[in-house]
Amino acid sequence: MTTPPAVSPSPLPPVPSRQPRRPRTRRAWIVGAVAALVLVLVAGAAVWWLNRDGDDSPLAGRPRVTDDSAGLSYAIPEGWKSNDGKDLIQAFTSSITTKDSGGRGGAAVLAGRGRGIEEPDLKRRTETAARSNAEFFYPDGKSTVEESRATTVSGHPAYTVALSVRDDSGRAGRMRLTIVTRGGDRSAFLLGVTESPEPGDNEVVDAVLASAATE
Repeated sequence: MTTPPAVSPSPLPPVPSRQPRRPRTRRAWIVGAVAALVLVLVAGAAVWWLNRDGDDSPLAGRPRVTDDSAGLSYAIPEGWKSNDGKDLIQAFTSSITTKDSGGRGGAAVLAGRGRGIEEPDLKRRTETAARSNAEFFYPDGKSTVEESRATTVSGHPAYTVALSVRDDSGRAGRMRLTIVTRGGDRSAFLLGVTESPEPGDNEVVDAVLASAATE
């Protein structure tokens, strides 16, 4: 599986370079896609640790990943596993994953950092990055925008886009990307990816991204 290039922090979430397509077997998804992506990343400089979410969000009281490199923290839902921080390239700085109990899918949230983005450019940059990631995970699929709106993270301007994706075989998933400006020459992002027969899993991923706070 093609992995993102290990380059200096980009202004958008990392997108794999294009290569000629080969005949594909259908991947088991999150373990075969996002989890594999995380596991093959080479060592980076993330500094993160766990603390407790003490707000009134749906994930209040849950442990949190504090990602010092991205400048973000976010909640860990029950049953999810956090990456140990040792296998991440520069673009990705922390992650959490889960597997569906039936082995038919799962979900992941990946965090990272990038160059600064002006607030007027947030919508365009976020939508472009979301579609590019959808094309990577579903190269033969079609994505549909479910939601595209401005938001804030700890008072910082941000933008979030949710896409539903389905390929020719009927394999379906959902992605949500939130990019937040960090002032000056910095930005950060959370990318949530779900392929699960359980509709509630999408809500859990949305709750993780909604729990984000700047550090």
